[in-house]
Amino acid sequence: MCELIAAPTFASRQVLSMSTDDYRKAALFATSSFDQDFQIPDLIGQTEILSEEHREKLCAHLPARAEGYSWSLVFSTSLHGFSLNSLYRKMHKLESPILIVIEDTDHNVFGALTSCSLHVSDHFYGTGESLLYKFNPHFKVFHWSGENLYFIKGNPESLAIGAGDGKFGLWLDGDLNQGRSQHCSTYSNEPLAPQEDFVIKTLECWAFV
Repeated sequence: MCELIAAPTFASRQVLSMSTDDYRKAALFATSSFDQDFQIPDLIGQTEILSEEHREKLCAHLPARAEGYSWSLVFSTSLHGFSLNSLYRKMHKLESPILIVIEDTDHNVFGALTSCSLHVSDHFYGTGESLLYKFNPHFKVFHWSGENLYFIKGNPESLAIGAGDGKFGLWLDGDLNQGRSQHCSTYSNEPLAPQEDFVIKTLECWAFV
């Protein structure tokens, strides 16, 4: 088994120039009302992870611009291999929020919703529409806390969603083999898996089309 790649530091990161208040307002106006009833979306592609219950619970937390669309499978480790670079290639020119769904080797299901497709970037990107979630032992969603703008950062060696003080809400290595989830200030989240370090069994990415 490969050793977990050391996570990068954030001392020299640059963040897109939009104020925290602007991001907070955008997230509040773009997020669905949880009191509404949502129809379970159709899936374009086969899932090895998502149950009907998973989809029903996640629907209530989609941004408004993702409501009413089918969920289309953009990337799956079972179909496209365990490669972060392959994941980036599959999302080239895609304009949609992305639902990342992970099942680890202990059968925990968790992941993230990103406000846009995933790509390599020298700076953090995304908006406060992004969130983290987990299903084990109970379904919980962690929305943007407003503390920082460290939403998404990707390079060929790793992908990080949420950060602060050298910790990551969700971090995946370049082989999509091992990952880490810690409390981070971006989402003020609990670790998404029972152990901070986990091994990925299956990873799927869904777009809204």
